[in-house]
Amino acid sequence: MDLSAINPILLLASLMVAATPIMLAAIGELVVERAGVLNLGVEGMMITGAACGMIFAYNTGNAWLGFAGAAAGGMALSFLFAILTQYFLSNQVATGLALTLFGLGLSALLGQNYAEARPPAFPKMDIPILSDIPVLGPIAFNHDPMVYVGLILVAGVWAFLKFSRAGLVLRAVGENHEAAHALGYHVIRIRILAILFGGACAGLGGAYISLVRVPQWTEGMTAGAGWIALAIVVFAGWKPVRLLLGAYLFGGVTVLQLNLQAAGLAIPVEYLSMSPYIATILVLVILSAGRAPGSLGKTFHASR
Repeated sequence: MDLSAINPILLLASLMVAATPIMLAAIGELVVERAGVLNLGVEGMMITGAACGMIFAYNTGNAWLGFAGAAAGGMALSFLFAILTQYFLSNQVATGLALTLFGLGLSALLGQNYAEARPPAFPKMDIPILSDIPVLGPIAFNHDPMVYVGLILVAGVWAFLKFSRAGLVLRAVGENHEAAHALGYHVIRIRILAILFGGACAGLGGAYISLVRVPQWTEGMTAGAGWIALAIVVFAGWKPVRLLLGAYLFGGVTVLQLNLQAAGLAIPVEYLSMSPYIATILVLVILSAGRAPGSLGKTFHASR
């Protein structure tokens, strides 16, 4: 094994890229669950976003329009979930699982003609002065714009939940929807908006994989990223900052195992490939101390 082949600066820089799709999907699901809704369809929305992102980017020649199309695709799928669970009062767990299966099939259908397609390049963004800082510059300030969009979203959600009145109302709905309804808040409307935001974020996460990280369309290319995003939300205690750490942990172990494979580590590839999932779950289980929102997964009906 030749560890000298592993460049620590490139390793840390790649960590941020590997963490971005998980971070985007997880921060959207965090908002959904803080509103009291459990959507297990993140994987389906991510893979649909990956397919829609490729389709829009390839046909328009614009990667930004690809991300916009991916967000729209994720929102469309999440709107279906919202209608079924909030108006028809279907079981959230069963509906979320069905949404994942539907998303996997839909994305395979949509992307079948794009297996050989290559999306337009999504250039890196050199931040003046900061990108020239030795060591830190290449690690943190020389990435594509979506890396920073993900970080801004995490910071924005943290500030929204902690400081804004709308964030307080959303948290109240998630904690006790009956009490929130009694105070005059429109529980269903708030939850639908949260679900749509979660769908858009999941779509962006999927598009990041197909437009930036790979970049190409392959059936099933999210490879369980949506399930990891769900796990990170739960084990991070529904807190945005700990969610960010969980996403970076998963990204870091993912990149490390790829580098160890390239260095010729004498461990079966299968064990290295499963290591990011095992490490993320184990560490977050140890660190988890948050309490789930009181109304998470519970059906609300205004007439009760």
